[in-house]
Amino acid sequence: MSKTLILCNCSDSMTLDAEQLSATSGLSCSKVHNGLCTKDASAAAELLKATGGGENAVIACQQEQDFFVELAEDLEVDSPLCVDLRDRAGWSENADQAAPKMAALLADALRPTPETKTYDIISDGQCLILGAPDVAMEAAQQLSEFLSVTVLVPSGAEAPIERGCDVIAGRIKRVTGALGQFDVYIDALQQLEPGGRGPLQFGDARNGAQTTCDIILDLRGEPALVPAPEKREGYLRADPNSLPAVHAAILEASHLVGTFEKPLYLTLEPSLCAHSRAEQTACTKCLDACPTSAIHPSGDHVDIDPNICAGCGACAALCPSGAITFDDPPVSALFARINALAEAYRSAGGTAPRLMVHDRSFGAEMIALAARFDRGLPADVIPMDLERVSGFGHAEMLASLASGFASVDILVSPTTDRSALDSELALAQALSGAENTLRLLEPQEPSALCDMLYDTTPQTALANPILPLGNRRQVTRLAVKALQPSVEAPIALPEQAPYGAVLMDKDACTLCLSCASLCPAGALGDNPDKPQLRFQEDACLQCGLCANVCPENAISLVPQFDTSDAALTQQVVHEEEPFECVECGTPFGVKSTIERIMDKLAGKHAMFATSDAARMIQMCDDCRVNAQFHQPSNPFAAADRPRVRTSEDYFSKRRDH
Repeated sequence: MSKTLILCNCSDSMTLDAEQLSATSGLSCSKVHNGLCTKDASAAAELLKATGGGENAVIACQQEQDFFVELAEDLEVDSPLCVDLRDRAGWSENADQAAPKMAALLADALRPTPETKTYDIISDGQCLILGAPDVAMEAAQQLSEFLSVTVLVPSGAEAPIERGCDVIAGRIKRVTGALGQFDVYIDALQQLEPGGRGPLQFGDARNGAQTTCDIILDLRGEPALVPAPEKREGYLRADPNSLPAVHAAILEASHLVGTFEKPLYLTLEPSLCAHSRAEQTACTKCLDACPTSAIHPSGDHVDIDPNICAGCGACAALCPSGAITFDDPPVSALFARINALAEAYRSAGGTAPRLMVHDRSFGAEMIALAARFDRGLPADVIPMDLERVSGFGHAEMLASLASGFASVDILVSPTTDRSALDSELALAQALSGAENTLRLLEPQEPSALCDMLYDTTPQTALANPILPLGNRRQVTRLAVKALQPSVEAPIALPEQAPYGAVLMDKDACTLCLSCASLCPAGALGDNPDKPQLRFQEDACLQCGLCANVCPENAISLVPQFDTSDAALTQQVVHEEEPFECVECGTPFGVKSTIERIMDKLAGKHAMFATSDAARMIQMCDDCRVNAQFHQPSNPFAAADRPRVRTSEDYFSKRRDH
C-alpha cells in the first residue's frame, strides 16, 4: 500500500499546498484539514483506518503525536508516523518557499533508522547516601520503602538514635563505576556498635575499606566524586540546602531499580589504535577529551568502559585512525542521511540549502519557540536532529558541504560538551577553504537564533556534489578534493590536526628505522633492498610516535593536507649508500653509520685496539662470526666442559668400596 501524507494547517496558521507537496515528496496527500486533533478528529480516524496506520499513514503534525497514537490504538491499527512540518517549515517568514524543505524533511522521516545496539544494566536497588546526618537520614527514611539504603555520614558526626537503615561514618577516598556497579573506597570507616546503654557509638576507624552499590545519592554539598557527574548514570547529586533539589533526587533514585537498556555508543577496533607502541605514548586525543573518564590506557591501545560512557561522541570525532567509531547512529548512516537531505531538497527544485544540526532537547525546543513566537527558520535552512551534536566532527561538516549544502550551522546548548567541537570546526574551516560556511551558533533566545539565520550572506552550494562513502578519513579526502579542486600546494592545518607530513633532518637521521618499525599506521616504512626510509602522507595520523622514539630527534611533524595523488603513494624521505662487507661484499648497514662507528671505536676501545679486531666492524654478521672463530680468543676454542657428576656416580663409587 502506498504511503499517504495526512495534512493539517493547524487552525489556518500556515499554508499547505497538497498538490505541490505530492509532487515534491512523491506521496499521495489528503486534503488539507483544519484541526485533525480537534474538530477533524473523525477524519483522522477514517484516514488511519483506510491506510492501516503505521508508515503508510504520515501525519504532518508532531505536537499531537500522543493523540494520534492513542487514536490508532483505539482503532487497532499501527501507530502512524508523525512529522513536524509546522515548526520546522510551515511557521516561517518565507513559508511560501518551503516546499523543497518539506520534501527533504519528509524524505528524512521516511528513511529507515539503524537499530541501536544495547545491553542490559541491572540495579538491585543498593543505595549509598552521602551527607550530613540530618539531611541524609531524612532521605534514607523516604527511600527505605523502595531501596536498600546505607547512609555514610562524615567522620566525627554523632551516631543516630534510630536504626531504620545501616549507618556508617568515614571519608570517601574514591568512586568508580556507574549505575548497577559502583565501587566505593572508604578511609576512616567506622561502623555502629549496636550494644551498650546510652547513645549509640561508632567503633574504631580503619582505612582501605571497599564496598559496592547500585546507586549513589550525594547530599554532601561538596565537589562531585566523579568527573562530569551529570553524565554519570546512577550518581545523583543535589544541594542539601535546596529542598526541591533533594526531593527531585530522591524521586529519581526511587525509580532506579530493575533492568535498564543502555546503548552501546561506541565501537573500538584495538588494532587501529595509535595510543602507544613499545611503551612509548603517542595519541591521547580520546583520553584528553572524554568528559567522564570512560576511556583508559590498556597496553598499546585504549579501552572504553561502556557503563561510564555517556555517548558524547567527542572521542570518535577526534580519533585520527578510526579505531573509535560512533555507533548511535553509525557514521555511514549519518553520511547517508546528510546526502539524502540535500538530494531530496534539490530534487524538489531547491537550490543552495543550508544545514542546521541540533540536538533533540535544547535545539528542538529553540526551533519550536522561534517558530511560535518569532520568524521561525528560513525556508532554505534544513534542521537535522541528533541525540547530541558534540560528536559532529570535521568529516561530517565537510561531507555536508560536499553533498550540496551551501553552509553548515551547529546549534549548541549551554550544556554541550565542547571538548571536540571547537577544534573540529577550526580543522573543517581550514580544509574547506571557507570559514564563513561553517559556524557554531550559541543563541541565548529564539529571536537571536532567527537573527543569526536570516542575517546571513547567501553562499553558493557545490555544483557537482559527491556521494560520501567510506570511513571518515576517506570521506574527508573526497570532500576536500571536491571543495578545493584547484589547490596545488598542501593545505596548512592547525596544530594537532590528524593529517600531515613528517619533516626529516637528513643530517641527523642514521636510518635506524625505529620510527618505521613502530609507526602504528604504516605511514613510515623501509626498503628491504636498500637503506631507505619511505613515507606515505595519506596514512599519517600525526600521532607523534615517530618523533618520540627517534634517538636522534631527527623527526618533526608538519600538519597539512596534500590533495595530490602523491599523498597516496610512498615517497623516499631519506636514503643513504649501503656499506659492503669487506670480506664477502654483501651490503649491510649504512655507510655513514659504519664509518662513524669506526671513527669512534677503532684503536680507541680495548675490544677494537688491533686492526684485525677493528676490521670486524666492517664485516657482515656471518663474516664477523667466522673471523671471531679463527681468533686466538675464540670462546668456542676452549676445552670441553667436564662431565656433570650425577647421583649414580656417587652410588657406584660407594658400591665399589
